[in-house]
Amino acid sequence: MSSVLPPRHPVLRALIDICGPGFARPAGPADTVAARRASFVVGPATATAVADALRLATTRGLAVMPRGAGTKLDWGTPPPGVDLLLDTGRLAGVWHHHPDEGTAEVGAGTPVRAVQAALALHGQRLAADPPSSRATVGGMLAVNESGPLRHRYGSAADQVQHVSYVDPAGVPRAFAPGARRGRPGGMEVDGVIVSATLRLEPMPAARRWVSVAVSTPLQVHHLVAATLAQRVEPSAIEVDLPRAVPQTTVQPPGSLAVLLEGAAPGVQERAARLAKAFGDGVTVTGMAPQWWGRYPFGRDDVALRIAVPIADLHAAVYALRDAAGAVVPIRGSAGLGMVHAVLPGTTGPERVEAILDAVRGVLLARGGRAVVISAPPSTARAVDVADRRDLF
Repeated sequence: MSSVLPPRHPVLRALIDICGPGFARPAGPADTVAARRASFVVGPATATAVADALRLATTRGLAVMPRGAGTKLDWGTPPPGVDLLLDTGRLAGVWHHHPDEGTAEVGAGTPVRAVQAALALHGQRLAADPPSSRATVGGMLAVNESGPLRHRYGSAADQVQHVSYVDPAGVPRAFAPGARRGRPGGMEVDGVIVSATLRLEPMPAARRWVSVAVSTPLQVHHLVAATLAQRVEPSAIEVDLPRAVPQTTVQPPGSLAVLLEGAAPGVQERAARLAKAFGDGVTVTGMAPQWWGRYPFGRDDVALRIAVPIADLHAAVYALRDAAGAVVPIRGSAGLGMVHAVLPGTTGPERVEAILDAVRGVLLARGGRAVVISAPPSTARAVDVADRRDLF
């Protein structure tokens, strides 16, 4: 459908009737998915309006995609086209917070950071920390986006008690993932998430990051093993191995950082014990490293995800280096064997596929996997990109 529409186009008029003036419009230059502009943008404020918009889309044969902050809109297999972007920004707020029960119902369009700020006033938090800084609750759950805290608390989906959504036919539905805790993938919801009832955790009284410089994947392997052997109950074990200095083969020092949380005396004792096990060059601080909980890639890069048993993570990273012919930046959860790697956005599709094939050959016998999660549109359409429901 053309994105150049008369102001009283019948579909647009119907969307305005559903969502109100100012909340349905023709798509603009910024309303794109995989570099292709949508036709309409609509911003419903209620589950009823979401259902009406989806019923209209089904009747008219319109392809719909929900959009929160848009931080992951271009992730996954590029769709052939999107007619209707359904913006969840008006489905926002902490609607029902029960501090004594440790639950809160939150609108899908609510930024995760806003949720955390509201919960902190009650000494609670959501034990999920998606690296997308502007992520909404709906966007986080749609792909089960998880950050460092996944090491201790599980995925974002593991924090959900109940989710309300509207299916593509416009029928309101509910999903309780309790029986599926620990499984990979998103919420397995076919439709638009409206709200989620989330499980909450008490805010830890103290937090300490124990960090040590690392330069090789093998060092990371040994330090993760040492951390687990100390039984210090880490909330997260993260690694950052940056790109080599241009025009050299010198690997700059990276970092392995372990997050410890809990009562202050216990955290201090565990931090001291772990620092002693690590040896020289250790820092213990109450501030996270600058790179902590951030993706190592940008929108113009080819982003890979590698997941493998932690004992074999170093082998996977070395295989990636060999296939790429250079040091590849790595960042992620070393304590879970799940990291992200970055190839330049100028890497051609055939080269990307060749690198993936080589790495997958090593991972096959180790029960691991490597996938492309995002890439420039021209590359994403030519390589095997993970489906959005299989991203995390």
